[in-house]
Amino acid sequence: MSAGDPYQVLGVARTASQDEIRKAYRKLAKKYHPDFNPGDKEAEEKFKAASQANDLLSDEAQRARYDRGEIDATGQERAPPGYGAHGGYRDFGEGMGGFRQGGGAGGFSTEDLSDLFGGMFGGGRGGGGGFNRRPSGPQPGQDRSYNLTVSFIDSVLGTTSRVSLPGGSTLDVRIPPGIESGQVLRLRGKGGEGIQGGPAGDALITVTVTPDDQYTREGRDLRQTLPVDLKTAILGGPITVPTPSGAVRMNVPADSDTGTVLRLKGRGVKEHGKHEAGNLYVRLEVHIGKADEKLKAFLKGQDAEEEAASSAG
Repeated sequence: MSAGDPYQVLGVARTASQDEIRKAYRKLAKKYHPDFNPGDKEAEEKFKAASQANDLLSDEAQRARYDRGEIDATGQERAPPGYGAHGGYRDFGEGMGGFRQGGGAGGFSTEDLSDLFGGMFGGGRGGGGGFNRRPSGPQPGQDRSYNLTVSFIDSVLGTTSRVSLPGGSTLDVRIPPGIESGQVLRLRGKGGEGIQGGPAGDALITVTVTPDDQYTREGRDLRQTLPVDLKTAILGGPITVPTPSGAVRMNVPADSDTGTVLRLKGRGVKEHGKHEAGNLYVRLEVHIGKADEKLKAFLKGQDAEEEAASSAG
């Protein structure tokens, strides 16, 4: 996987939509996240590369600048064409017929160059007959990436979590109900400071949700398995059901069996925005437990009746 071109890092085409970019990143984040690959340096580097690529391509303005060649894959400004040789701009005498101060037949004057390369020179001369670069002006600060692990219950109900930043400061992050592992929260203006008065960058929070022993999730619905005693399964009756938002009473219908599924409406993922609350589906699992003497006597009586009927036949 290339560590340079963000499109190659995420494995998407340059024409990819934002949804395609987001899906590609989430897939890589789940595969290479350090929490799922403890001690694996290669996976950690791939996760960092995917996060950096997603940070750039998920920002429409930054993506456009990268596509135009104005910034590199890390978001840094690219040097203008021709910059770099001899520690600055290359000698324009190469391949251009040469030029000299003041102009003349077959050459370029400093005024000519100022007109031709106005976007690269400041318009005035620097020391030694050179040119000063035009100030780049206000630039946005760099985005900064962080990781945050939340519990399954917090991902279902929503919460506010605190992220520790370099230098000892902290940042409170609002976790919306229904968030999933690999999703990225963008906090505007919480990244690096702007340059020359430019706006601050953003903080990009990649969320990891820990699994839960009791619940599984399907979209905005939850599922769990709950034990029920034999008497309640046969005769029916109320039971107490634990839910992410607190215990509730539910009535078990008579003649239930292992595998019977009951629904608790609105007890799944909490409502958020345009999303309604999900449901909690409870699968019953009949546990006999220790049978009392009356049940034993009843079953023995049934066996005796069946044997007598068999002998009489």
